[in-house]
Amino acid sequence: MIAAAKRIALSLLPARLTDFARDRRGVSAVEFAIMLPLMLTIYLGTEEVAQGVGAHRKVTLTARAVADLTAQASNLDNAGMNNVLNASAAILAPYPVSKAKITVSLIKIDGNGIAKIEWSDTKNGTARAKGSVVTVPSAFVVNNTSLIWGEVEYAYTPTIGYVISGTMNLKDQIYMRPRLTDTVTRSNS
Repeated sequence: MIAAAKRIALSLLPARLTDFARDRRGVSAVEFAIMLPLMLTIYLGTEEVAQGVGAHRKVTLTARAVADLTAQASNLDNAGMNNVLNASAAILAPYPVSKAKITVSLIKIDGNGIAKIEWSDTKNGTARAKGSVVTVPSAFVVNNTSLIWGEVEYAYTPTIGYVISGTMNLKDQIYMRPRLTDTVTRSNS
C-alpha cells in the first residue's frame, strides 16, 4: 500500500512541478521584497549626497560672502566685524552656524613678497596671530598690497550615513583684494 502511494506521488510530481512553475501568483511580491532594500539604499544614498553637496555649497558661499563684505569696507570696527561674521548664520541656514568656524583675516604682502597677517577675526574658531607668515597662492602675491582672506570650516554630520563616514570637515577659502582702498583697517572700538 505504501509502495503504491509512493508510485502515485512520483507520477504526480512532474505535473505538480509544472503547475508550480506556471503559477504566477506572488511573483510581484517576491520581486518587490528583493528590490525594496536596493531601492531604499539608492534613495537614501542620493538624499545623503544631496545634503552633503548642499552643505558644501553653503560653506563656499559663506567664505565668499564674509570676504566680500569685508573687502567692501575701508575701516571695520568691532560692530562692523560682528555684523560681517553674524551674516554667516543667514548664509549657512538651515545648517547651524555653531558647527562652523568662520575666519576673516587681512594679509599684508611686503616689498619682498612675504605675506603676514595684519589682523584676524573669527566666529567659533581661533583667529590667526598678528604677524604670522602665511602661504598665499603665487598668483596673488603682489608686493606692497593686501588681501582679505575668508575661511570657513564646517563639521557636517550626515543624517543616515553617519555610521559609515562619521563627521566630515567641509572647508573652503577665498582671497579678495580690498575694493575701496589699498587695505582694510581694523579698529577696536
